[in-house]
Amino acid sequence: MSLLPPDQDLDLIHTRTYETRVYLVDDHLVARGAVRDRKPPGLLVEGDPDPIDMHHMVLELAVSIPDLTITAVSLDFESFPNTTCASISDAYQQLVGLSIARGFTHRIRELFGGPRGCTHVVALLQALAPSVVQSTWSLGTIERRRSAVAGQLVEGFDNTMFEQNTNTCHIWAEDGEQVALVRRGETPDPPIPVSERMVELGRDPNSWRGS
Repeated sequence: MSLLPPDQDLDLIHTRTYETRVYLVDDHLVARGAVRDRKPPGLLVEGDPDPIDMHHMVLELAVSIPDLTITAVSLDFESFPNTTCASISDAYQQLVGLSIARGFTHRIRELFGGPRGCTHVVALLQALAPSVVQSTWSLGTIERRRSAVAGQLVEGFDNTMFEQNTNTCHIWAEDGEQVALVRRGETPDPPIPVSERMVELGRDPNSWRGS
């Protein structure tokens, strides 16, 4: 199902799709991402009833915890327009040893920008990296639940998550209200979608902190 509004009255000429997923595997993360550029039926080949995929790249990263350093890379070119497109694949092994946490976008542009890489893989990396950072919130929830099962009380806000989020957006500006709250040792309110869902389920949103 598309995340975009209906477009029945518009003449579609191109679709780019990204999909990213992050998994917890033993003591590390596995991040998978794909990008696909698709032309609608009949555009490139008149009368063709099917769409044509011009680009389809699939990337997998193994990422250590908690420093979010890339430890392994796998890149597959599924669909591409030129015979030598996939010859750049090995260049992306340079990702090994890089941390996704800070300065990642700037670094991948240095390594793979312009003629040094594939513009579509670079765009995929720029979509996949924030997914990895977002997954640290999931890790925090998992850790809280494990600690609760073990009978351990977890208070405050995880320092690693705090450091990774400071200055990433206006909400987490170092001189802002959210950061000041965390520095006082308080825990931020549950995310709005979580609060709304807990109300729908008849639960107290404040109990989420200890879940």
